[in-house]
Amino acid sequence: MAWRLFVFGTLKRGFPLHTRGLYDATYLGPYKTFECFPLVVAGPRFAPMLFNEPGVGFQVNGELYAVGDPTLARIDKIESLGKRGNLRVPIKVEPIEGGASVSAFAYMKARHLADPVHSGYLKTYDDHRFIAPKRR
Repeated sequence: MAWRLFVFGTLKRGFPLHTRGLYDATYLGPYKTFECFPLVVAGPRFAPMLFNEPGVGFQVNGELYAVGDPTLARIDKIESLGKRGNLRVPIKVEPIEGGASVSAFAYMKARHLADPVHSGYLKTYDDHRFIAPKRR
């Protein structure tokens, strides 16, 4: 089965988790969230965290991918899905250059995981301070 996955942080091209998580995915282009969401850099690893609080923050820029079940399961592990405060949420996204919105999954965190917070709300994650698993 093919799913659409919206990524906005360390799974984007050029970031540390891209090749580990999305090496077999099909890139569909630059997209942004249809609604505003709060995106921050937070936690001891300087991770990008998107909170499931529609209407707060900005429309968040990212990338849309078509992924299969094995890829989704692999990213579920990377994103700690199943542990308290780690979510995979269906949202609407739209092409950055304009066009129709589509449904996709996005990984979100609970605010209690965002300690300490290192940024204000962001439109685009481009922070390269993230401490990747191989560096921990």
